[in-house]
Amino acid sequence: QVQLVESGGGLVQPGGSLSLSCTASGSAFIFRLNGMGWYRQALGKQCELVATITSGYSTNYADSVKGRFTISRDNTKNTLYLQMNSLKPEDTAVYYCTTRRANIDYWGQGTQVTVSS
Repeated sequence: QVQLVESGGGLVQPGGSLSLSCTASGSAFIFRLNGMGWYRQALGKQCELVATITSGYSTNYADSVKGRFTISRDNTKNTLYLQMNSLKPEDTAVYYCTTRRANIDYWGQGTQVTVSS
């Protein structure tokens, strides 16, 4: 089992910044050996990839967030981060932390990000 707990969401004005965190835990789950990712789902829309980071720190971003969002990880704290800058109203969504272990996908409970003036 893997437990993922996100935090850091909230309300921000367009052009503002937010930082999300995701702390991972679980028996036999070795954080540093696993790739991690952030997905988001806006109301009435499909879930979409935001960014991923491998165990080797390689990163991948959705075109819509490139240059604005940064994914990172701290293996000493079993924590995944998403720094979001220059936020736009279309970034409004529930953001989920994810990982896969033994061919099972694990998701956190999600954290709401709302970008509005």
